[in-house]
Amino acid sequence: MKTSEQVTDSMFYIMAALTKPRHGYAIMNLIEERSKGAIAIGPASMYTIIKKLLNQDWIYLYDGADPRKKTYLLTDKGKEVLEENVKLRKLMIDLAEIGLKEAEE
Repeated sequence: MKTSEQVTDSMFYIMAALTKPRHGYAIMNLIEERSKGAIAIGPASMYTIIKKLLNQDWIYLYDGADPRKKTYLLTDKGKEVLEENVKLRKLMIDLAEIGLKEAEE
């Protein structure tokens, strides 16, 4: 596995939401909905992260149907970074689950 690019949890959630074109409100809604309210990203944080993701060429401004809403989508590079981070996070979950199981023995 390649060395993963540094991705914070909030960046990860936003990138995961942008596997399909979405605007800001839809991104925040999806994250909160899928996490059953456990994760909420406010607009200020989200737009700061979106700016960073745009600068890294991990997302781009997508030509959406509604010109009043800025819609974003992952770039190919962004998909690669997300895929690498999914693999890394799965490894870390395995590590934690094995450790917890061993602690019970």
